Amino acid sequence: MFWRNRLPDFVQRLARHDLPLAIALWDGTRFALGSNPAVTLHIRDSTGLTRLLRPSLDRLGEAYVEGHIDVEGPLHALIDGATRLASHALAPRGRYGRIHHAVRHSRKVDADSIAYHYDVSNDFYRLWLDREMVYSCGYFTAPDDTLEAAQIAKLDHILTKIRLRPGDRLLDVGCGWGALVLRAVQKYGAKAVGITLSQHQYELARERIAQAGVADRCEVILTDYRDVAGKFDRITSVGMFEHVGLKNLRGYFGTLRKLLNDDGVVLNHGITSTDPGSGETPWGGGRFIDRYVFPNGELPHISLALRELEAAGLEAADVENLRRHYALTLDHWTRRFEANGEEIRRLAGEKRYRIWRVYLAGCAHGFRHGWMAIHQILATPYGHPSPLPLTRRWMYEG
Repeated sequence: MFWRNRLPDFVQRLARHDLPLAIALWDGTRFALGSNPAVTLHIRDSTGLTRLLRPSLDRLGEAYVEGHIDVEGPLHALIDGATRLASHALAPRGRYGRIHHAVRHSRKVDADSIAYHYDVSNDFYRLWLDREMVYSCGYFTAPDDTLEAAQIAKLDHILTKIRLRPGDRLLDVGCGWGALVLRAVQKYGAKAVGITLSQHQYELARERIAQAGVADRCEVILTDYRDVAGKFDRITSVGMFEHVGLKNLRGYFGTLRKLLNDDGVVLNHGITSTDPGSGETPWGGGRFIDRYVFPNGELPHISLALRELEAAGLEAADVENLRRHYALTLDHWTRRFEANGEEIRRLAGEKRYRIWRVYLAGCAHGFRHGWMAIHQILATPYGHPSPLPLTRRWMYEG
């Protein structure tokens, strides 16, 4: 009753901000927080009510996933409304934030975290990714590009940026389902090795390589980046260093340097924190994402990533922020996820459906509003002649 008695004051205070939300209680009582609510939050029990009265994106997301709150209305309006609700309720900030526990990124911890996120099922990801199953930020030449076109453009942008040549030996760290290594072999004539810790990705990538008839020039290995041996002319790492851990960044970049030939080129593509004050304190997706989506993920600010990269013996030659591209990518993923909601429910279950539904829409909102960024860092070994031209023209003229 205590929380129920607080609700009228809560509604009156927030209604002054004209939020696009309505609240419906389990007994049929309904309150509007604005003049034209686009989304209704159905509060199923007292736990859902306590989450509502002390709102943050983390707490509201958890209540939705656990079934204490249901949602009626478009998801983009929900995320916008929930963000404003958390802001105006004098609650913790709605944006993603610090991770409040230290993580020791051992091989087992990292393997378990990767398996949790990626080994849902390949069919699950097929329902909302592009045809090539590229699970990272696309590269849009125009806002109305298709997702398929943007993902192929991203692969070509990366492979052109590293100046991949026929016969080059390429290592792709965190290769996903193999789209980049296949593109590198089939279009650019390279010899490519991809590594992953996901059993499902490994199995499908090997199938795709065999079907393409390029197994003599392309392979995928189920292994940790710390256990790779050999030397490579080019190295790419796309959407992987978020799993490394801030305290391991120098060692991670040091491993890439050790594997790279002295005249080689490396490209690291990863999500970064946009808070310059984050320093060496781990930032991730907040409690919700750490608990439900990306266990043990840590996001460095770009300044920390560059410092650790250069301390490991690599010289940054180019840095590109693709934040707006990721917002567009996530819009596509969210629409496809919503369109295939019933099939996703059948494959993954109600709880995982809810997790990914709010996660994808929340990330789209986060990238659009600058809560996080994504940077491509192009680098070469210090102390050796650079294999790169003096200008960036080659990146855009092919």
